[in-house]
Amino acid sequence: MLGARRRVRIETERMTLRPPVHGDWRSWSDLRRESQEFLVPWEPTWATDHLSRKAFTNRVYWAQRSVSSGTAVPLFLVRRDDDALLGAITLDNIRRGPAQSGTLGYWIGERFSRRGYMREAIIAVVHHAFHRLDLSRIEAACLPENAPSRALLESCGFKYEGVAQSYLQIGGRWRTHVLYAALRMDRRGKTDVG
Repeated sequence: MLGARRRVRIETERMTLRPPVHGDWRSWSDLRRESQEFLVPWEPTWATDHLSRKAFTNRVYWAQRSVSSGTAVPLFLVRRDDDALLGAITLDNIRRGPAQSGTLGYWIGERFSRRGYMREAIIAVVHHAFHRLDLSRIEAACLPENAPSRALLESCGFKYEGVAQSYLQIGGRWRTHVLYAALRMDRRGKTDVG
């Protein structure tokens, strides 16, 4: 299983989802820079060196360690037609044992948004998590006012589960998030009573 984790690569209809490599820095930093106003309202505050080569190198090393240890699956969305970097999706905080769960996070460059790429990526990563990693539960959270992200999660089969007070720091302050989850064997709302 560990060898399979080291070679994580997911093919979708239009994209290859793969871990970041050092050669991605320029595409990543350019896309993040041009999409900054689009992304910043929804993300933790960027460090002053967020777009630097050094910060990206650290990100690549973290991705390699995480994949090798099985604690996370950080993937870049690369369009096959032209090798354009579209965004990223990460299955993080993978917990084994009784939990068998992980947390999903994602972002997409503004010019690639609302074209179905992230929906395609989420569906593929959730399938990978359930059928290759044997996870049972995938969680995701977003700000309550982030209607596009909420609609995206719901369109991918995630169900609203509640609210987490002061869940993450966004824009330098603790923000409440809404919680969603996808279950491999979704029995919510069903009973065994006939």
